Amino acid sequence: MIEIENLNKRFGAVTAISGLDLKAGRGEVLGFLGPNGAGKSTTMKMIAGFLAPDSGRIRVCGHDIETDTLAAQGCIGYLPEGAPAYGDMTVRGFLAFIAEVRGFSRAEAKARIADAVGKTALGAVTERSIDTLSKGFKRRVGLAQAILHDPPVLILDEPTDGLDPNQKYAVRKLIRVMASEKAIIVSTHILEEVEAICTRAVIIDRGRLVADGTPAELLARSRYHNAVTILCDGDVAEAAESRLKQLPAVAGIEKTAEGGAVRLTAFSKGGALLIEDVGALAQAERWKLTALYAEPGRLDEVFRAITTDDAANATEASP
Repeated sequence: MIEIENLNKRFGAVTAISGLDLKAGRGEVLGFLGPNGAGKSTTMKMIAGFLAPDSGRIRVCGHDIETDTLAAQGCIGYLPEGAPAYGDMTVRGFLAFIAEVRGFSRAEAKARIADAVGKTALGAVTERSIDTLSKGFKRRVGLAQAILHDPPVLILDEPTDGLDPNQKYAVRKLIRVMASEKAIIVSTHILEEVEAICTRAVIIDRGRLVADGTPAELLARSRYHNAVTILCDGDVAEAAESRLKQLPAVAGIEKTAEGGAVRLTAFSKGGALLIEDVGALAQAERWKLTALYAEPGRLDEVFRAITTDDAANATEASP
């Protein structure tokens, strides 16, 4: 439903996107990750037809975004960064305006506005002007206009930015519900969001694709994948560390103090499962432990390992 082939974009001497290839199909929630300045928003703007690429091709539901722009854009619901809207309009008035732009009759517009308001929990503020709303409510107004026409493709740039935990939960749940019938791209800085709602994630850095896989596949690239952590008293820690190092599948131990306790993390060789061996050892040695658990991996560690920092990106890519 979204096809990107050899996409390139420069701003003067700055390369924002370089040779990007990407596809997303129905039923996918694609997490779009990267450091600030990596080219995420630029790519999303090009998919939505707000920026023209220097070269390459973008198709949305089979429509070329440059040669068949209106047909392609008709398939897209777009929530841009910052959720721009007409601040002097009421929420209902703004959504009515969007419905009119989309070409809906008055009766159909009324039904679609009611549906979008219900899905984004805006019922309490529909008669308030947008300028008077909190950041979280403004974000939900932006989401409401994006889903108003029930598009097959959603492009959401930081959809939960400014939302409180309850609102984030509700928006994530809505995205999961909609996902079965749509292709959804979600740009986010919240890595837990990737594990919560995304079926696949890509990471771009300096305008180039550097990782593409399911959340589980990305977690498997973490050195913490299948590592086992125990939390114990200081008088147990030294002996526990020594015995853990003797396990054949243990590659190394990380030791950190935590209040009066000690946290020991045993890293596995080649991603081997350690939890049963460590559990059996702890039982045999009769260690008194506060915690013992296996780690699936840490997405933030994978992210740091394969991307540059913001300062480096700022010199090479457009924000």
